[in-house]
Amino acid sequence: MNVPSYRDRTSTRTLSIATVAAAMVLTGCGAGAPTASPHSSDLGASPALRTTPSAPLSSLAPDRTATTAATTTAATGSPAAACTNSTKLAGWSNRRLAMLTIAVPASETSVSDATSEVSAGAGGVVLFGSQAPADLGSRLTTLKSHVPGHLGLLVMTDEEGGGIQRMANLVGSLPWAAYMGTHWTPAQIQQNVTKVAKKMAAAQVNMNLAPVVDVDGRNVAPSKTNPDGWRSFSGNTAVVSKAGVAYMNGMRAGGVIPVVKHFPGIGGSTYNSDFGPARTLPWSTLQKVGIPPFTAAIKAGAPAIMVANNTVPGLATSPASLSSAVITSELRGKLGFKGLVVTDSLSAKAISGAGFSIPAAAVQALRSGADMVMFDLGGNVNSQTSAIATAITTAVTGGHLSRSRLIDAAGHVLAVRHVNLCP
Repeated sequence: MNVPSYRDRTSTRTLSIATVAAAMVLTGCGAGAPTASPHSSDLGASPALRTTPSAPLSSLAPDRTATTAATTTAATGSPAAACTNSTKLAGWSNRRLAMLTIAVPASETSVSDATSEVSAGAGGVVLFGSQAPADLGSRLTTLKSHVPGHLGLLVMTDEEGGGIQRMANLVGSLPWAAYMGTHWTPAQIQQNVTKVAKKMAAAQVNMNLAPVVDVDGRNVAPSKTNPDGWRSFSGNTAVVSKAGVAYMNGMRAGGVIPVVKHFPGIGGSTYNSDFGPARTLPWSTLQKVGIPPFTAAIKAGAPAIMVANNTVPGLATSPASLSSAVITSELRGKLGFKGLVVTDSLSAKAISGAGFSIPAAAVQALRSGADMVMFDLGGNVNSQTSAIATAITTAVTGGHLSRSRLIDAAGHVLAVRHVNLCP
């Protein structure tokens, strides 16, 4: 008897009970753990939205950064402002700042396809696929050599565990989060995740779009109607909080930046936002059930958080990834999160269903407090990236997005990689 099928971003797969049992390959994982053969990730496969023509990426060459402010002014002899990343970024063009806030999708078997975008200053690359090439590390090293100023590059993927693994053939397999939360102690979760993270880092992948800290105890495969299922550690908030921090710390211990998702919690959602508009639990309920795992992660030093595309009844009528009430007021304000805020895929049908093209959604996300935007692999990535960068720069020029907010977002992208622009 087949379990519900789960089409998550690039393919449709039917997970059978036999497959679930057979795919447990990590040493120490008991029989019967929920898992499946690797498939695709948290970034959706909904068709790329049509955008207006824009400048080719060849026109996105970075400008020079501002000279150091550590000198004195010739006119007054008074010391200039101290050099910080913000003062340096203030000397960048709007176009270069915009590019730093974009994570570009690429196939893990053809990472060189993102060379023009990386050369133009893209802040990150999101790898798609399910079977990484043996020489992925050397390919990524070559790609990183094209980063302007050699400022580093966020190379990210979805390596959650279970059926959401892109490079298990290189780094080893983890079971579904549901198995980890049920059968492993936090110490065991951290230990096993660290092993995988070390191999990810060795392959030049420095960011994992995990852990999922949504609270959802339903014993089902993720599906079109339920985005979590086995992706969640538990239906118990306390268990999710401890397991999520353990997973996060395991990634960090292995040299990989974890991204805690999907704020403010999509456990119990009405639908999977990749396929259409979706609502979370009511905000009054979410504050008690869904927020504590994020609070725990932030207190434990979470470096990055992904914001969901679901609306939050009682808090925001627009998708959370586009809502200042969710990002600025709650995540930044009340929870005091100071790290990198990334959106879930803006290719999701919940975004187009709310009336936004991908470029328009990118602008709105940045206005609302997000620092980095993502979209799907599909269509013309080059033109889509250019359209997003154009929309952002046009918004700044037209006064619809403040330059200071763009500088702030770019600063968060650099900070998560510990990049210091000052000599």
